[in-house]
Amino acid sequence: MLKYDIVPRPGETRFIFFSGKGGVGKSTMSCATAVWLARQGYKTLLVTTDPAPNLADIFEQAIGHRVTQIDGATSLYAIEIDPDKASDEYREHIIAPMRALLDEKSIAGVKEQLNSPCVEEVAAFNKFIEFMDQPAYDVVIFDTAPTGHTLRLLELPAGWSQEIDRGGATCIGPSASLQDANTRYKKAISLLQDGTKTSFIFVLKPEMSSLLETRRSLQELATLGIKSSCFIINGILPEEACTDGFFKSIKETENEIVGQINQEYSAIPRLLYPLRDTEVIGLDSLQAVGKVLYEGMTLPAIPESSHSKPEGRDIFKSTPEEMENIMASLVPSNGTRYLFFMGKGGVGKSTLASLTAVYLANRGFKTLLLTTDPASHLHNILGQEVGHEPTEIKGVASLFAARIDQKKALYEYRERILGALTDCDESTRRSVEEDLNSPCAEEMAALEKFISYFEPNGYDIIVFDTAPTGHTLRLLELPSDWKGFIDLGTLTKQTSGEVNSRYGKVIETMRDRSLTTFVFVMYPEYTPIIEAWRAAQDLGRQVGIEVTFVAVNYLLPVDHGENSFFDKRRAQQAKYLSLIKEKFQLPILGIPLLKHQPEGLVGLRRLSGDVFCNTQVAHADTH
Repeated sequence: MLKYDIVPRPGETRFIFFSGKGGVGKSTMSCATAVWLARQGYKTLLVTTDPAPNLADIFEQAIGHRVTQIDGATSLYAIEIDPDKASDEYREHIIAPMRALLDEKSIAGVKEQLNSPCVEEVAAFNKFIEFMDQPAYDVVIFDTAPTGHTLRLLELPAGWSQEIDRGGATCIGPSASLQDANTRYKKAISLLQDGTKTSFIFVLKPEMSSLLETRRSLQELATLGIKSSCFIINGILPEEACTDGFFKSIKETENEIVGQINQEYSAIPRLLYPLRDTEVIGLDSLQAVGKVLYEGMTLPAIPESSHSKPEGRDIFKSTPEEMENIMASLVPSNGTRYLFFMGKGGVGKSTLASLTAVYLANRGFKTLLLTTDPASHLHNILGQEVGHEPTEIKGVASLFAARIDQKKALYEYRERILGALTDCDESTRRSVEEDLNSPCAEEMAALEKFISYFEPNGYDIIVFDTAPTGHTLRLLELPSDWKGFIDLGTLTKQTSGEVNSRYGKVIETMRDRSLTTFVFVMYPEYTPIIEAWRAAQDLGRQVGIEVTFVAVNYLLPVDHGENSFFDKRRAQQAKYLSLIKEKFQLPILGIPLLKHQPEGLVGLRRLSGDVFCNTQVAHADTH
């Protein structure tokens, strides 16, 4: 059924969006779909809007911020939108027509105005709709960022239309020069709402967190008039590989979740794709995925083989020395300790951040668990509601949790800024109020709330559960971006100086390893490892922050899954653990694959004891 939703009508371009929680396999499925369509003879363009793209890794060739033909596929092209380059292109597009009309001083003023960090968002969207405006392709496929950020991208046109309609100068350029863009924004949304021209495909894993995020995202898309065309449930454990109680239990849970998806979304076509014993990289393996999805091809049966214990058993352990260094980096030594858990979506950041917070609170430290992820499910992990302001978690003395709500943060930000204008005239106040109605004010407000947690607040430890890597890097880079924007705005010098001073202190705190610990979470596969390594390099180069240790999640137990399928996957994990050691040269915290994801405080407390009090972490018997 899905085949006819993705194949273009004669003379028309088909747009296909892949969305879903981080780590569910959106990129693999979008790449596989692109390869399949290109080999059907359709000229196909694959566009990624994820600030941490991995198309180049999947296709095993350089791509970058330009349309590039994929080697070995004559009808297939791809581009990885670079936010910085898109911003430069956008600024030049706005400024170029003015060069013949304005003097250098005026041009310099426009350039300064366009240093607003919200230019990056509108520039990325501008590049995005470039491929929905008279494209020269039969099919355009969008591999999107994780859902929370994709929704933000799709909501931008409405916000910017209001900003432009107000007239005058905006933080994204003079409104007169943006009317054409406004028209194209509205056209892009109308295409997204047209199911005869656009398919919106959600990729899920058979996990409750993935289902919960899909449910939430579908509701928010509905407010934009966008419906889902299909679900792809990815990474289903093969029945024949689940030969013991441990994996049979995992399989039972998967079946329950798939059954719930089938019942809840019976009107939406659903395709299942199995977990493989090797990674999907390169044209041939991508084509095989496409044939399974769109032609009903059956994968070969898992061969029987004699099982032998892996020789490299020690590679699945955290050494006593590593654990000593890791534990020292979690506790306060010179004031409040700030812990950041970062990584690709779907690697288990929220679970690890939560169990770390529970463990530290149980040791007597007053601990705050804070999420900056707009698609966070922290309340599901903790089994309690988590609001905008810190709330004490029942059942764990000294543990508090909070989730930054952008709408509430904006209200608080408006009140603070307007409260600083008591001595200003009415004209200045009206001008500031207009600035605060700009869509970029919401991002600034969320950042302000984030910054506030670095001020004296009585906590011994603050644990940050961050958004996926690319968006977290943007958050950490924002203080320097906003400095110029605030200085040039209509805010008072007193307010501007105060804000810049606070941001500078936060960056210095994050650079101080006696105060702040940065942890990259990953699972032992190429894409999350390389994404984390690149992000760690960016942190050091752009922000001056060093990573303290890495956490490797979903390690297969050596005492379960005694068959060829898991033997191959264990050998692959061992190979990638060696790559992690080579790339990062940092202590490694190993975390086992669990029979059941920890539910509530009891599960978190049990798992935290296994992870932090036992160096032999690869055994999963107790879960």
